[in-house]
Amino acid sequence: MNDTIITKEITHHFGERKVLDHLSLKVREGEIFGLLGPSGAGKTTLIKLLTGQLTQTDGQAALFGTDTRKLGQKEHAKIGVMMDNFGLYERLSAHDNLTFYAQIYQMPRNTIPGTTADILKRMGLYEAGKTAVSGLSKGMKNRLSLARALMNHPRLLFLDEPTSGLDPVTTKEIHAILREQKKNGTTIFLTTHNMFEAESLCDHVGLLSNGQLIEYGEPREICRKYNRLNKIQITLKNGETVSLTNDRTAAVPLADYLEKEAIAAIHSTEPTLESVFIELTGKGLD
Repeated sequence: MNDTIITKEITHHFGERKVLDHLSLKVREGEIFGLLGPSGAGKTTLIKLLTGQLTQTDGQAALFGTDTRKLGQKEHAKIGVMMDNFGLYERLSAHDNLTFYAQIYQMPRNTIPGTTADILKRMGLYEAGKTAVSGLSKGMKNRLSLARALMNHPRLLFLDEPTSGLDPVTTKEIHAILREQKKNGTTIFLTTHNMFEAESLCDHVGLLSNGQLIEYGEPREICRKYNRLNKIQITLKNGETVSLTNDRTAAVPLADYLEKEAIAAIHSTEPTLESVFIELTGKGLD
């Protein structure tokens, strides 16, 4: 499997402030990769470097094997980008925004009306197609931003906090769309500080703190790696909570509880990505 994104020792400064610090990572073709970190960790800066909006102070980065400092029309045609307040014209309607970008992407004119209508329906925005962006809710704007990013059927999709501030229903809808994109072969790079989003969507995640990648791997593997307690927590039907060491010594008491049908719930003490981040940095993702 090829690597769609490769960075080597990427460093970037804004004046004297170092935002990214020797960051190296690889994102495989067709996977969903999540970069987790609090606001100010450098997540958005990395997306801007990878998409050619900024040029790094030091280090190398490549998309599809091409240096990000030399991205041309061929590479940009394969990329979709969704960022907060990025690329939506408030006075234009939802339909006209998508039509405008279809023309920028040089889509055949005879295909634009059908494509625009289809993607508005897919995003649940067809009825709001004639509404100006300024009159849309935050959730509808997010869905329109995602629709815009998908207009050119990208092979690589960058999403910066795609569900930030959204209600659970809209978040679930966007997650379903992203899973569909992955199924169709799209590589997805998303930034988030939402632990649940990362655990449920991502094949691999990187934990970013102060511009440095402090951990990388599959979400479940990272959580198992930092399972210091290694306990089984049992909640009994009488409300009592019992903690057992997760080894062979738990077999007899666990079997006894099961035989008596006394168990209401069983949980492992495996940590979340949030608690791993706190352990490594001393601060949360929010």
